[in-house]
Amino acid sequence: MTKKNNISKIMKTGLPKDWKLVKLGEVCKLKNGFAFKSSDYMNNGIPVIRISDINDGIVSTDNSVRVCENENYEDYVVLKDEILVAMSGATTGKFGIFKGNEKAYQNQRVGKFQILNRDLLNNNFLFYQINSLKRKIEKDAYGGAQPNISSGKIEEMDISLPPLPEQHRIVEKLEELLSELEKGKEQLHTALDQLKVYRQAVLKYAFEGKLTNNAKVKSKNSKVENGELPKGWKWVKVKEIADSIQYGYTESSSKETVGPKFLRITDIQDNSVNWKEVPYCKISSDIKHKYLLNDGDLVFARTGATVGKSFLIKGQIPEAIFASYLIRLRFNKTVLDKYVWSYFQSLHYWRQITDGQVGIGQPNVNGTKLGQLIFPLCSFEEQHRIVEEIESRLSVADKLEETITASLQQSETLRQSILKKAFEGRLV
Repeated sequence: MTKKNNISKIMKTGLPKDWKLVKLGEVCKLKNGFAFKSSDYMNNGIPVIRISDINDGIVSTDNSVRVCENENYEDYVVLKDEILVAMSGATTGKFGIFKGNEKAYQNQRVGKFQILNRDLLNNNFLFYQINSLKRKIEKDAYGGAQPNISSGKIEEMDISLPPLPEQHRIVEKLEELLSELEKGKEQLHTALDQLKVYRQAVLKYAFEGKLTNNAKVKSKNSKVENGELPKGWKWVKVKEIADSIQYGYTESSSKETVGPKFLRITDIQDNSVNWKEVPYCKISSDIKHKYLLNDGDLVFARTGATVGKSFLIKGQIPEAIFASYLIRLRFNKTVLDKYVWSYFQSLHYWRQITDGQVGIGQPNVNGTKLGQLIFPLCSFEEQHRIVEEIESRLSVADKLEETITASLQQSETLRQSILKKAFEGRLV
């Protein structure tokens, strides 16, 4: 770019005097890592920094794999305060700064920023610049099935470059503002964690009979885990309250309208299903009735990372059947479906699921195991009262969570606004 064109570009962007708009690659190079073999990994040795070691702006070797020290790896040593970025996979664009004092190696698809002239570019200023580029990196990377971005593409991105003393002042102001913002975010995350504890406390009390039953349990210190229940309650097995425990239909889904909707584990997100997005499935009319979902059915994930997750079918839904990795529970008239589903959210239930998992590497719970889970049964009338108490309390928690989540989103928007001002020369 000629000097005339460069000046024109700077004037167009409105940057302050003495600032420059340059390509990142003019002041910094992005170096790719070494393709270490998993067969070389060991418990001791030099840590290898992989994408999974980059989190929340920090690079940590606490959980790193390790290899023997080797002179062939010396070009891939990561030094303290160097900045790394994920260049492929689902987290492409996440970055962090290495604060470790021990020697570490850089793995393949982890990019390392190398400043060409530290008299022109401050390392911490670069860190915040990359922060401001994160969304662009993500946007450019997510073009295919496997997100990835090249070092050349990142080096072609524009950054603003003020004089070095100005960079120091900007970094100082950013650290002041963003540290306060981070404190606020930490408080919000703490509040979210407290809501989780509150929800579980509500469920615990509900299934100990403490929300509705004034009768004393057998022992002052009794707990559900010890099998103590209020008078009139009893422990039963899930198979005793279920009319049927049914495995789903084995078939491939289709985006074409070839039959009923085909509910899969992946269609259940945050205790809800977007039925418009659920695919279809071809099934013969003579067996379709076996797999149709009705109001009050509870579907249960029986395998994979979400084993134990359940979803209650309520209200009017399109004609739908369920996939083979789900189990459908239909209950008899002794139980209220919402009461059972609420119990399936409790820690006591989840402890049973964890203890009941079978399989190596791929946890799963079959229909027999599911039927053996124990369940606290009280009168039908009390089940109604318990559900009302749970919904009343948790609806308040849900509204609080919505408010906190909105505040977290606003804090991220504010963060980006602060960074934008910083690199437009409007912060200090």
